[in-house]
Amino acid sequence: MSKVAFVFPGQGSQSQGMGKDLFEQFELARDYYKKADEIMNYSLSKICFEGSADDLRQTNITQPALFVHSFIITELIKDILQAECTAGHSLGEYTADTYAGVFSFEDGLSLVKTRGELMKRSGEIQSGTMAALIGLDEKQILNICESVMEFGIAQPANYNCPGQIIISGDVAAIEKAIEIAKNPPYNCRLAKKLDVSGAFHSELMKTSDPPLREALAALEFNDPRIPVYANYNGLPLTKKEEIKEALALQLVSPVRWELSVRNMIKDGVSKFIEIGSGKVLTGLIKKIDPNIETINISCADDVKKLIG
Repeated sequence: MSKVAFVFPGQGSQSQGMGKDLFEQFELARDYYKKADEIMNYSLSKICFEGSADDLRQTNITQPALFVHSFIITELIKDILQAECTAGHSLGEYTADTYAGVFSFEDGLSLVKTRGELMKRSGEIQSGTMAALIGLDEKQILNICESVMEFGIAQPANYNCPGQIIISGDVAAIEKAIEIAKNPPYNCRLAKKLDVSGAFHSELMKTSDPPLREALAALEFNDPRIPVYANYNGLPLTKKEEIKEALALQLVSPVRWELSVRNMIKDGVSKFIEIGSGKVLTGLIKKIDPNIETINISCADDVKKLIG
């Protein structure tokens, strides 16, 4: 039996003006943005609708902005379209858990607020960066990371799709890894530093681990009503205790997106619906399996086509 999966984007999918069309055309969206502004203690909606690209690039803003935007769309379409399993890329895993009923919108946004602030602070405590390496396999990436150990930490952070792996770590180590990747014997097709404020999904995020675990422990979780495929191991989780641990491990572990998608397909998913800003995940899924069906729901017009 074929299944539908909802997938939710993470950092890098944000765009200026995101959510403004939803706010203008749906009362439900206005209600949720009002709640979000209250939870955040500042006007998140104004930054989303009127902020600069630099504003939206700040980790502590990007994460709640994407979370709220994706969640509102799920609420607008819930009477028309439902998923049988779900996953999210990095921050998107929190949106997936909220969609699966693990916690409420309010609790989910509070967690995302805490996570974004902690990750921003970790980036300030121990400066790091990330880089995309395109055209190399997992073994080659691991060899490169090992070869730069004298310069600091470098480790895989996102296994996105075949030939696209993101590395994360100390600035000097990542810069050296880029240099090595570009030259023989690797001759990497593309190796470039990403415009991020920290070494996400690496050991350099460990300063955020205890306070994030504390925030997770303080919240009441529910068992998900549908399986949530976890970033850290790519497996479907069905128990609240597993999900709580997965969100903690995700912070300092690589995002195994390709594995998650392959496991969903193996488990019967034939259609992936990316919900939220951008089309990053759709592109990755098509590279993982070109034959799979993908749909994007990212704006008011997409929602209106569905609900009539």
